[in-house]
Amino acid sequence: MASSLGFDFLTKKPYSPPSWASHLHPLPSHVFSLAHLPTPIHRWNLPNLPPNTELWIKRDDLSGMQLSGNKVRKLEFLMADAVAQGADSVITIGGIQSNHCRATAVAAKYLNLHCFLILRTSDLLVHQDPGLTGNLLVERLAGAHLQLISKQEYAKIGSVTLTNVLKEKLIKEGMKPYVIPVGGSNSLGTWGYIEAVREIEQQIQRGTDNVKFDDIVVACGSGGTVAGLSLGSSLSTLKARVHAFSVCDDPDYFHNFTQGLLDGLKAGVSSRDIVDIQNAKGLGYAMNTSEELNFVKEVAAATGVVLDPVYSGKAAYAMMKDMHENPKKWEGRRILFIHTGGLLGLYDKVDQLASFVGNWQRMDVNESVPRQDGIGKMF
Repeated sequence: MASSLGFDFLTKKPYSPPSWASHLHPLPSHVFSLAHLPTPIHRWNLPNLPPNTELWIKRDDLSGMQLSGNKVRKLEFLMADAVAQGADSVITIGGIQSNHCRATAVAAKYLNLHCFLILRTSDLLVHQDPGLTGNLLVERLAGAHLQLISKQEYAKIGSVTLTNVLKEKLIKEGMKPYVIPVGGSNSLGTWGYIEAVREIEQQIQRGTDNVKFDDIVVACGSGGTVAGLSLGSSLSTLKARVHAFSVCDDPDYFHNFTQGLLDGLKAGVSSRDIVDIQNAKGLGYAMNTSEELNFVKEVAAATGVVLDPVYSGKAAYAMMKDMHENPKKWEGRRILFIHTGGLLGLYDKVDQLASFVGNWQRMDVNESVPRQDGIGKMF
């Protein structure tokens, strides 16, 4: 929710949906102000765009610091529901560098709730301390309780059963846990990006350029962001075509999963009619080729925008590849790319990135430059 001036960060407010979404059901009753909104939209001059193609970027990576990225928009609704249900703790689940789990850990502490995270890691690492790299540092500083699960167990048992097992255990211990699914992607979490569409609409109306976007491009990792954006865009005045680039599973899986979210809101639309989903998984979820990481470096060096390696980096890489292979599809179009955050995930890639950065040397100070004791006392 775009906040007015004053002290409404971390306050709970009654929610009223955009008029074009008021037929959806169920409607959320409340929302917590957790994100710094609206996030900026600006021109993004990536090199090598097709002729007359105009690229803009919405910076949902700037929705906060510890609590940032696209997950915060979903958590505004999910946390309001947790508090309304009298929960004293939240449980969620994801990969070892899950941005969603980190955001949930911070949001939980803002609202004085305990946080339990089930984190998926390799079979080799499941019995040892996971360390403090990237998202893990913030989660552990915020006092989240980490439960490690191997990829193999995760594949056999599934996220729903795993969170339920932990929920039953906590209930037996006298707690009142609230379960948030992978990526916060359920029908309630979808409202985060229905609301983001209203925000984009308002930004366009307030802008002087009278910009009309033909396309919206976004990464797809759990489905909720794509469901909200595509439903919102089709219902509102935006009417931009949504192109999602999936970074795990496959497009068919996400079309079906998104359909389930839409049906959960009684939207009465087919996901295949409102969103195109293309595969951008590459080597696999959270695994990068050197080309993808070099692309992230090149984009940062050219534009100052730092993409993350797991989501937006792969989506932008796949978008540019598609523009190169199918320029006619994108020529003359005005595109809005949604940066969904995840900067902390880059810390997990430093070893792979090291070879691309270079650019350092010992500063050469000539012997003749005057030296005087006591000048540079900073130590």
